[in-house]
Amino acid sequence: MNILKAAGRNLLFLLMTLILASFSTREQPDQNFHLYLLVGQSNMAGRGVLTTEYQNISQPNVMMLNKEGQWVLASHPLHFDKPARAGVGPGLSFGLEMAKANPSIRIGLIPCAVGGTAIASWEPGAMDPVTKKYPYDDAITRLRLAMKSGVIKGIIWHQGEANSRPERAAGYLEKLETLIGRLRENAKDKNLPFVAGELGRYRDTYQLVNDQLKQLPSKVKNTAIASSEGLVHKGDNTHFDAASATELGKRFAAQMIILQQKK
Repeated sequence: MNILKAAGRNLLFLLMTLILASFSTREQPDQNFHLYLLVGQSNMAGRGVLTTEYQNISQPNVMMLNKEGQWVLASHPLHFDKPARAGVGPGLSFGLEMAKANPSIRIGLIPCAVGGTAIASWEPGAMDPVTKKYPYDDAITRLRLAMKSGVIKGIIWHQGEANSRPERAAGYLEKLETLIGRLRENAKDKNLPFVAGELGRYRDTYQLVNDQLKQLPSKVKNTAIASSEGLVHKGDNTHFDAASATELGKRFAAQMIILQQKK
């Protein structure tokens, strides 16, 4: 059994080496390497408990752009915004579902979420006062780097907990519309599919943002909402547990596929 496991690891390493070598020698973006931008705050970054079960999830056709700007095999945790808190989020299961839907292509995930960020931090030149990061600017830098290797096919967004007070929720939808326009402009696709995830339904104040998110598909073309119905928190009344984050990723993928088929 140990011999079989070792052989499996060696085969996976060989496949990864061949894939990464193809990226380094390619002059033009690979049309069969589909890229997805993952943006938002901590529930996109992932705070689910990272057990051995989740640590071992990967698939050779699903890659991620790491902190150093290199393509590596995608695995939990995808994000690196707050390493001590990083855990299971929706991004990996989203990528796995997108790969399953089209086995002939590779998936490239571009993790850019930053925990705790309000939507005001997702504007050009804006620095998040808590993390001292520039979420929007950093995301655009990583997007442009990734687009040298593949073709951007969509964006998934989960954010709003930091805007779930009356004074912060006002005008949220308008800010999100503006953000979508800017991201699409940088992606050079004015109809790029965009899926926003609902906040957890376990905290009443989150409904302030969810009520606005419901209006997004009627306001902005080629957008959709991934439902949070039935999802639960990990005990802190804020962050999805690992199973819920995984399910949310699948819901993101289902909505993304629908948008792409319509497009």
